[in-house]
Order: sequence, then C-alpha cells, then structure tokens
Amino acid sequence: MAPGLLIRGREVAPPKRWEVDDELWTAIEPLLPKVERRARHPGRKRHPDQLVFQGILFVPHTGIAWEHLPQELGFGSAMTCWRRPAQWTEAGVWPRLHKALLAKRRSAEALDFSRAAVDGSHVRALKRGSKTERSPVAAGDGLLP
Repeated sequence: MAPGLLIRGREVAPPKRWEVDDELWTAIEPLLPKVERRARHPGRKRHPDQLVFQGILFVPHTGIAWEHLPQELGFGSAMTCWRRPAQWTEAGVWPRLHKALLAKRRSAEALDFSRAAVDGSHVRALKRGSKTERSPVAAGDGLLP
C-alpha cells in the first residue's frame, strides 16, 4: 500500500483525480456562465457547478457510462453531468478554461515541454525543408487507384 498524505500527524488518503480543490475552483468558477433562477416558476434548485464539474471529470477517469454515475457521490444526476458540458461548450467555457490553466501553469513555471509533440495535422508547416520532395500521392504517380 502506498503511503498517504500526513496532515497533523495523521495519514489521510490522497485526493482523487476528479476532486477539484478550492484553489483550482477559484480559477474555474469565474469562467462559468451565471444562471439566474426564474422569479415566477423557479423550479428545482440548480446543482452546484463544482460538484457537477467533479462528476464530469469522474466519468472519463473511471470509464463508466454517464447513466451509471452513482448518485451517492453527490455529483448530481447523470443527466445533469451530461448536459452541463454542452451548456458550457455553447458558452465558450472550455477554450477560456484551457487558456487560463495554461497561463497559471506558465506563471508558476510548471510546464514541461521536453516531452511535447507537435502533430502536423494540427500545426501547419509554413516553410519547406531543403530535402523535401513532392509526395508520390500529390505528384499523381498512380500509386493509389
């Protein structure tokens, strides 16, 4: 068994990968759209975004299907955790979150690009190298039917 964290001399379990601590949440929360309840027919109170966000992280981490998300964990219903990312996508949350977290890591000098790879399908090469030749496919050499 791996040793846990020591807090005040007591061993505690390390945090789960889907748990979002308060420090990280303070960076995420301002990026989320504010949803006001209707005054006349307010309906059910919205489940807290922090718990739903953790539920969203829990599903891919564990590999379970959305409909099997356990209610006992407090993340809200599976449908809530399935719908909320679509709402946040529509509001442009994910690109802003990505930029904010990258900026935070850069400022802490916590980014390590020594193992980074650039995929040519995502990054366009603007200059040709001196040893490049025309691709047989592009040249129409008849290699493909």
